[in-house]
Amino acid sequence: MLKATLRGFLAHKGRLALSLLAVVLSVAFVAGTLMFTDTIGSTFDRLFRSTSADVSVTAHNDLVGRNDQSLSGTVPTVPASLVGTVAHVPGVASDYGRVQLAGIVLTDARNKSIGAIGGAPTIGINWSPEPNSPVDLTSGSPPVNSAQVVVDSDTVAKHHLVLGQPLHVISATGSFPVRLTGIATFNTTNPGATLVFLDTATAQRHLLGQPGVFTSVDAVAAKGLTHQQLADRVAAVVGKAYDVKTAEQTAKDAAQTLGTFLSVIKDALLGFAGIAVLVGISLILNTFSMLVAQRTRELGLMRALGASREQVNRSVMVEAVLLGVIGSTVGLALGVGLALGLIKLVATGGLVLKGSELAIRWPTVVAAYTVGIVVTAVSAYLPARRASKVSPMAALREADTSGRGAPLRIRAAVGLVVLALSAAALGAAAVTRDLGRAGLLLGAGVLLSLIGLVVIGPLLARPVIRLVGGWFPRVFGPVGTLSQRNALRNPRRTSATASALMIGLALVASLSVVGSSMATSIDAQIDKTIGADLIVQNANGLPFPNEVGNTVQATHGVGLAVRGQATRGALVAANGSQSRTLVVGTTSGLDKVVRIQMRTGTIAQGTAPGRVMVGSNYADAHGLHVGSPVTLLFQSGRTGTLTVGAIDVTDTSPGGLGDEPVVATQTLRGYVPGALDDVVFVNVGPGANKEQVKSALTTALAKDPQVQVRDQTDYKKLVRGQIDFLLQLIYGLLALAIIIAVLGVVNTLALSVIERTREIGLLRAIGLGRRQLRRMVRLEAVVIALFGAVLGLGLGLVWGLTSQRLLAVKGLQSLSIPWSTVIAVMIGAAVVGLLAAVGPALRASRLNVLDAIAHE
Repeated sequence: MLKATLRGFLAHKGRLALSLLAVVLSVAFVAGTLMFTDTIGSTFDRLFRSTSADVSVTAHNDLVGRNDQSLSGTVPTVPASLVGTVAHVPGVASDYGRVQLAGIVLTDARNKSIGAIGGAPTIGINWSPEPNSPVDLTSGSPPVNSAQVVVDSDTVAKHHLVLGQPLHVISATGSFPVRLTGIATFNTTNPGATLVFLDTATAQRHLLGQPGVFTSVDAVAAKGLTHQQLADRVAAVVGKAYDVKTAEQTAKDAAQTLGTFLSVIKDALLGFAGIAVLVGISLILNTFSMLVAQRTRELGLMRALGASREQVNRSVMVEAVLLGVIGSTVGLALGVGLALGLIKLVATGGLVLKGSELAIRWPTVVAAYTVGIVVTAVSAYLPARRASKVSPMAALREADTSGRGAPLRIRAAVGLVVLALSAAALGAAAVTRDLGRAGLLLGAGVLLSLIGLVVIGPLLARPVIRLVGGWFPRVFGPVGTLSQRNALRNPRRTSATASALMIGLALVASLSVVGSSMATSIDAQIDKTIGADLIVQNANGLPFPNEVGNTVQATHGVGLAVRGQATRGALVAANGSQSRTLVVGTTSGLDKVVRIQMRTGTIAQGTAPGRVMVGSNYADAHGLHVGSPVTLLFQSGRTGTLTVGAIDVTDTSPGGLGDEPVVATQTLRGYVPGALDDVVFVNVGPGANKEQVKSALTTALAKDPQVQVRDQTDYKKLVRGQIDFLLQLIYGLLALAIIIAVLGVVNTLALSVIERTREIGLLRAIGLGRRQLRRMVRLEAVVIALFGAVLGLGLGLVWGLTSQRLLAVKGLQSLSIPWSTVIAVMIGAAVVGLLAAVGPALRASRLNVLDAIAHE
């Protein structure tokens, strides 16, 4: 039996080739994803380990992480005197103060940004002889005054910088000119960051905004002393006002933060890989079903010669496992290429990884073979059981591959029940206000509806195919009639082939509805909430120097400029519980540039000195009213008790204020000194032209390429561009599943041509031309693809409508169905069918008539 199985496998290797390709693609996606994310993790792990000090001391802050200036522009600091304190701790071989801050901007003489806008960060660091520095000075000299700077060699090479070149650094205090005096080379992999080294005094003054402070004090342990032992000694001296961490703890914390980000990427990519695997299962199941049907006489002869049911079952399963092993091996190799391709792709966005450091770990290899073998084994199980039931008498009669099989009544009943359950789940998801519960219901509804439609698909084949292919006989005559009847000959097979395409197109349709609805809703939200003529913000989302706001106010044609700030903070309730939030600061005139629905009081009253404006949800939950005291904890560590001056209606939609407290800028800066602007709303003056003012602002702010001047139309284009980019990325990932589905159509047609060899010979004998035969096969492929498209679009629109109702809870109220996408999908499905039929149609037309008639 083993010899017979191996011979049978080799005899049908051509028929199994496309199924093998499905396994290869599925495994490659899984393996490539794991290798890619593992490479990112290992690269940063090496960087964290090589750059972490033996022991580091930072300011303790529950609201703000180390070197975190993403909102206010300020960062927790430690006094310079702490360097001397740590130096006297027994076991400290040496210590030094570190200044390190991400988010600065480096420009050339033409105001062109050196470093990616919105990409990898530009980090400002004070130059000091650290034993575990990530760089070595390889050219020039270190910075010794405010006019000198050292830049990493990767950035120098990428932007063609030369020693002595004039540059500009834009930091929290503004911009200042420097000259490149040195080049530093990474002694480990640089993931793409731009490093700008300044002398310590300049770094303190321009990066931190004040002299005599550092972001951390780093200590080197004496020989024979462990990092933990030294950390314990330092912690006992500096007290609880500071966080003391070992190199291992610092690297672990950084790796955990990165790991959270990587897990999102990995889960997303593996999710698309799972879709590809699901489609692959459908393809392989269909292929093995057809092969078993075509080998009925062969299997019956094996039974007649004494093979047992178990042996026949085992024979088919061994073929599947062989297919899985071969596909997994090839897929693993292809996964290496995919991972290297992803590494090159992310390099365009600023994340630099080395292909030579590609991480291939044993869990990846195990996962690859597990996916490949399990997919084929699961897919072949039902056909194998069917093969084991072939009787010995089957060898004495013609094999019946018409696919009539058992009646579809039971299938119809099961499918309708599952669809009813899915409708109930989706309906409940659409009306449930609890997002967590609604998400679970949506997931259950999506899964059940998919299963139900696959189960009931054969019953839908006849009406849908008559609908989408009803015009074939009128246009193509008898050839069109034959193609339509061929598609209907075996509804189970047609449905199984179309189901693979249905899954991918359903996801495309649902995501299109969600994306279009999001864009339309956000457009409406912008119109509803933003009243300013122009908005000035940073492209990287970070705050900008106060000189930007000063420049805006001084620009001719500007009538009103309202400057906004934001810091991390917490609302402290009467019982001491804290609600972490953002604290928003604003100069006067906010009511002139944004539209906020007020419940009590006015924006001006809420943002008066010593006052705070709070959201209605928080006010209701804590019994607050105008005149109530509210305690705020700011990221600086200071607390303040303010008086409620106004209560706004909480808006949880995108761009809405939510429950964030709003205070006057002078109040905010009283608790967070140096808090920077992160937005300036502009209304043009009387008689001024908005476009001319916009142009003037763009020119005035040109020295900082990060700063963008936008109007409402620009904002809408920005949002739509981001949504479109995300959708295109998702469509690209779904393309693999659709490619596998196309392979399924090709496989079905190819095996169908083999199955109908005698029939094709007879049709040719009675006068059907080669061109007509090719057209018949192509039309059959088109109608199958359109069948899958109709089911996929219908299912996707239902998923999209339900998802939009969930998003309505977050304020995305507008429903938009992208009909252009729907039409494009239908046209694309027809094209897919035509392309899938090219090979099988050509093979059918080349069959020798007499040989085909004599074929068994």
